[in-house]
Amino acid sequence: MKNCPNCNAEILDNFELCWNCNFSLTENKIIEFNDKQEEREIDCIRCKIPMVYSGNYKFHEGTRIGALGSFFELFVNRESMDLYLCPKCGKIEFFTPLKQQPNQ
Repeated sequence: MKNCPNCNAEILDNFELCWNCNFSLTENKIIEFNDKQEEREIDCIRCKIPMVYSGNYKFHEGTRIGALGSFFELFVNRESMDLYLCPKCGKIEFFTPLKQQPNQ
């Protein structure tokens, strides 16, 4: 493990980008991502405070099976979800994206 020089978060040795602040260890700067989706204003049902948008995550069903794993990946169900989290209690919620993107 190594520590981010920007926010001091622990980073796995094989990663070159901080998960917490997007600081690139190879470029020595914070990387800005322009793929931000339209965010919703959602309150936590437990704490009644605004939830924080954490990003869009892509999930798929199935596993890689032997040498034909890549071939079978063509037939799995892929879903895209927006993830929101409560900074107070840690609750997470998944929502379908406001702008549906075609499955990739």
